[in-house]
Amino acid sequence: MNEPVYVIGVGRTNFNRNLKKEGKSIRDVTVEAARASLLDAGVDPGDVESGVIGNFASGMFTGQLHLGAFLVEADEKLRGIPTLHTEAACASGGVAVLTAAQQIRGGIYDVVLVVGAEQQKTMSPGDGAEILAAASDTQIERPLYGQHMFPKIFARIAQHYIDREGLSEKQLAKIVLKNYAHAQYNPNAQKNTSQMSLEQAMIASDRNPRFAPPLKVTDCSQISDGAAALVLCSERFKKGLRRELPLMRLAGFGHTTDYLALQDNPSEFPMARKAVKKAYDMAGLMPIDIDAAEVHDCFSISELIAYEVLGLAEVGQAAQLLESGATSLPIVRDRVGVNLKPSRSIPVNTGGGLIADGHPVGATGVRQVVEAFDQLNERAGQRQVAGARRIATYNMGGSVTTVVAMIWGT
Repeated sequence: MNEPVYVIGVGRTNFNRNLKKEGKSIRDVTVEAARASLLDAGVDPGDVESGVIGNFASGMFTGQLHLGAFLVEADEKLRGIPTLHTEAACASGGVAVLTAAQQIRGGIYDVVLVVGAEQQKTMSPGDGAEILAAASDTQIERPLYGQHMFPKIFARIAQHYIDREGLSEKQLAKIVLKNYAHAQYNPNAQKNTSQMSLEQAMIASDRNPRFAPPLKVTDCSQISDGAAALVLCSERFKKGLRRELPLMRLAGFGHTTDYLALQDNPSEFPMARKAVKKAYDMAGLMPIDIDAAEVHDCFSISELIAYEVLGLAEVGQAAQLLESGATSLPIVRDRVGVNLKPSRSIPVNTGGGLIADGHPVGATGVRQVVEAFDQLNERAGQRQVAGARRIATYNMGGSVTTVVAMIWGT
C-alpha cells in the first residue's frame, strides 16, 4: 500500500531552556510537546494508534532510556499503544518521522504520534562533546581527531570545499548571521534575543575562538534541551474529520546510510544526493519547485553544502546562492549583507536552524517538519515565506552518514 500521509498537528518547546535548572527532565518536554501537538490537531487522543520517539543519547546524557513510555504519559487514552524509539545520531528525529509515515503508508495505523527529544545540558560542553562523538566512527576517527571530534571533522569538510571551490570566512559568517537574524522572528528559538554581527561571526576572538580551523565557535550549532512533536494521519482518517484543519502532505522522501567514517572527497556526499533524488522523484518535483527549505546546519559549512545536495545551487555555487540573497528572508537581507532582490527566493532555515533555533539532537528532524507545517499553513508570523506551497526538509546524522530528505506540500 501507499496510503497518503498527512501532518495535522504540531507542537514544540522553547529551546532556550535548561531543564536541569528547572528541575525537569526529558520526560517533561516529551509530554509537553506531545500534548501541544494533540491539541493543535484537535483529535481525541484515543484515536492515536502508535507512537514513535526520536532520541540520540538520552541514556548517556540523562541515564534514562525506554523513552516510548513517556509518550503515553501525555494522555491517559494513550496508555497501551505500541511505541518505539529510533536512533540515528542527529537524524534520529527524521528517522522517527519516516518510521511513523511508513506505518501509515503500509496501512498498519491511521494516526501516529511522533516526538523528537533531547536533554543535553546535564554536563559540561566538553563532556557533552564526548557523547556526541559516539555518532562518529570512534575506533577509526578518535585517533585522528582527538577531542571535539565533530567540529574537527566538519572543519576538514570545510577546508576541502575551500581548497576545491574557494570560500571565504566572511561567507561562512553570513550563514551564521542569517540564521541569527531569522531566529529573532522565532519566539521559541534558543538565540531569539541574541544579537550577532558580521564582525562577531567572522573575526576570531577570545569569545569566539577558531578552535577547529577554519571553523569558530559561532560556526557551530547550539547545545540545547527540547522537544518537538507531530500528529500524522492517513487519507482515510483525514476524510473522516468533520472540520477543516491545517494539514500538510508528505509528497516524497529519501533515506540513505553511508559508511560511518568520513570518506575521501568529503564535500561531495553521494549517498546524501541519492536520498534527495529519491525524495524529488517520489514527489514528481525538481529543485526549482521548492519554495523554502529546512536544512541541517550543524555547522555553517553544512548549510552551504546542503544547498548543493538539494540542487538549489550547482556544485561550487553555494556561496553565490547565499550572496544572491535567495536563502535569506526578505526582512533580513539588508542586515546579512546580501542582494536585496534575488532572481529567485528560497529562504532556508526560516526559524534559525540548528545554529540559532537550537539543536536538541533527537528533536531536530521533527522540529524541521514543525517549521515546514507552520510555513505551509501561514502560521509563521513575521518569518512567513509568502506563497509557500512546497518545502524540503534535510536532516542528517554523523558526518553525513544518515540522511533523511523529505518534500512537504499542501
